[in-house]
Amino acid sequence: MSATALTPAASPSTAPVLVPRRHVGRWITGAVALLVVGLLLFSLAQNPRMQWDVVARNLTAPSILSGVLVTLELTAIAAVVGFAGGVALAIMRLSGNPVLAAISWGFTWIFRSVPTLVQLFFWFNIAALYPTVSLGLPGFGTFWSAQTNSLIGTFGAALIALILHEAAYAGEIVRAGMIGVGQGQTDAARALGFTPLRTTWRIILPQAMRTMLPPAGNQIISLLKTTSVVSVIALENVLYSAQVIYERTYEVIPLLVVAALWYIVMTSVLSVLQQYVERRFDRGARAGR
Repeated sequence: MSATALTPAASPSTAPVLVPRRHVGRWITGAVALLVVGLLLFSLAQNPRMQWDVVARNLTAPSILSGVLVTLELTAIAAVVGFAGGVALAIMRLSGNPVLAAISWGFTWIFRSVPTLVQLFFWFNIAALYPTVSLGLPGFGTFWSAQTNSLIGTFGAALIALILHEAAYAGEIVRAGMIGVGQGQTDAARALGFTPLRTTWRIILPQAMRTMLPPAGNQIISLLKTTSVVSVIALENVLYSAQVIYERTYEVIPLLVVAALWYIVMTSVLSVLQQYVERRFDRGARAGR
């Protein structure tokens, strides 16, 4: 019998034990980072100039809560109308009609190029370009007329600027999602006799939603933060309400902290809703496989 046959098999007790590698540098880096963050938070908490009592007193002040409501209204209306316009722009861009595709491209190019603040000032001063708005036909006179300032107020100017800004970006998000759906889906729908509009509405857009949701959610959160620029035209949002108070009391830092905390709360709620919706769509997609 050979020596190999006489060699006893290795028992579990004598088998080599794998020891995980110790990442000492990782632990040291994490400890240093936690120390820096802890020192920063401690400094903010102990700094008397933060005036946390003023922050607590103004966090639920009536004017601040009114500004929160206006901020949410602007975000909700601009998001819904803007994404509806974005869907129309995406369909126009992907259509076979060169005129519609050119109009969609031009709209996106202009309103993505011009900063939101510039658009806001333009619509706020639109009465300087068109003092009155009227409807009529040549030879039949004017049927209806109104002063532009009474028709487009501060809230209306802010809403128009935000909607146009949102539609330009939403159109690209929707278009990217629609392009991600395979051509075979469109061919199958045409074979079943679906019209192009029905194909887009019933086949393409539902499948594109899973791809569009993450960037769409991020865009809505960005829109909420962009609403802060409307304070320059004295529209009562969160930031403007805080500015009105600290211009009277000179408590600048505490009131800016109040505005920042409200924006953190609102964006956090939107982030949670975004994750919930994404999880629901992802579960539906997995169940359909």
